[in-house]
Amino acid sequence: MKVLIINGSPKTNGNTAMALEEMVRVFHREGIETEVLHIGQRPIRGCISCQGCAKTGKCAFPDIVNEAAAKFEAADGLVVGSPVYYAGANATLTAFLTRLFYSTRFDKRMKVGAAVVAARRGGLSSTFDELNKFFTISGMPVASSKYWNSIHGGAPGEAAEDAEGLQVMRTLAANMTFLMKSIALGKEKYGLPKAEEPVFTNFVR
Repeated sequence: MKVLIINGSPKTNGNTAMALEEMVRVFHREGIETEVLHIGQRPIRGCISCQGCAKTGKCAFPDIVNEAAAKFEAADGLVVGSPVYYAGANATLTAFLTRLFYSTRFDKRMKVGAAVVAARRGGLSSTFDELNKFFTISGMPVASSKYWNSIHGGAPGEAAEDAEGLQVMRTLAANMTFLMKSIALGKEKYGLPKAEEPVFTNFVR
């Protein structure tokens, strides 16, 4: 089984990376393959709603989003990590996720998602909520831990002092592993739930 991990921080060795590395150690111990993409320093522009992806099946902008799409499709789970900026996720990461989820047409149901957030002090819960919305609009079960998936640290490396936050990451990885394996068994025995034809309602009269 495989997990794709997206590090949205511009600091490749910062506190977000430390939290994700704590998860990677557990995944490897449990026999889960991982790949980490560092996208925080990439020049990723936002979606312009050109609808080109509806025709070609990929984003019109030829950058790491299309590269990540194939990796996402092949993965059993997706972990997204972000630092907190003004009580929200890194703008580069949200641009990346918006285009990744919007431009891909493969079935994301039952791929397990997990959001990880790092901050010096506040804004963790709102950022956590923001990232989870990408999963829940796509039929992806969300992995949980013993607390909200957050870790504290200001300067790079300070997260090492947050013993509880590191434990949250290890528990999250263990729970996500169990969930992915359980879903694989369920799909083998029962298959995916039958999907209804989409219904779109505009709240404009």
